[in-house]
Amino acid sequence: MRVLVVEDEEVMADALARGLRRAGYATDVAGDGAVALELASVNRYDVVLLDRDLPVVHGDDVCRTLVAQGVPARILMLTAAGGLGDKVDGFGLGADDYLAKPFAFAELLARVHALARRTAPAQPPVLRCADLVVDTARRTATRAGRPLDLTLKEHGVLVELLRAQGAVVSAEDLLERVWDEHADPFTPAVRVTMVGLRRKLGDPPLVETLRGAGYRVAT
Repeated sequence: MRVLVVEDEEVMADALARGLRRAGYATDVAGDGAVALELASVNRYDVVLLDRDLPVVHGDDVCRTLVAQGVPARILMLTAAGGLGDKVDGFGLGADDYLAKPFAFAELLARVHALARRTAPAQPPVLRCADLVVDTARRTATRAGRPLDLTLKEHGVLVELLRAQGAVVSAEDLLERVWDEHADPFTPAVRVTMVGLRRKLGDPPLVETLRGAGYRVAT
């Protein structure tokens, strides 16, 4: 899953991005509203963390624009103003959730995960394929009851494949959804991650490679 952090305070933006990446989210950062709109126009995000008081383009206008354009990402507005009136205004702009600063990162993470699950099309928190069970909320995976020790990238790739429900997912799509804007489009990261994932999943093989097209889970 991919998140866009829109925050002009560099220290705060970096802290949020680090925490989200540690939690397994591919995370991009925008320091003003104009950059946020540009990134949202070329990337598909599950959640946008949107500070309200932004330079260049105000956070309210960013929210209005994203909603008007039909961007599927869920919007979590962050602001130092936490009064009831401010929350009502935020929801009136089309935001999906509202969190006042200061906040505990654990609460923000819980809200991000809840919003990501609501991104259309809605996905169940527990994904299954044959004897494989992946709990996206707890970030755990088992096969035939055996726990799988997956890296964050391996987990992310597996979740994207399971959500595709047997459809082919290209390496480019996996790079976009599991990594972030800084990923080198020519990197072998997807292929290397897939090797490790297949080894940990064991036999019989669950992931198929379609040469020149991508990967899919056997259904």
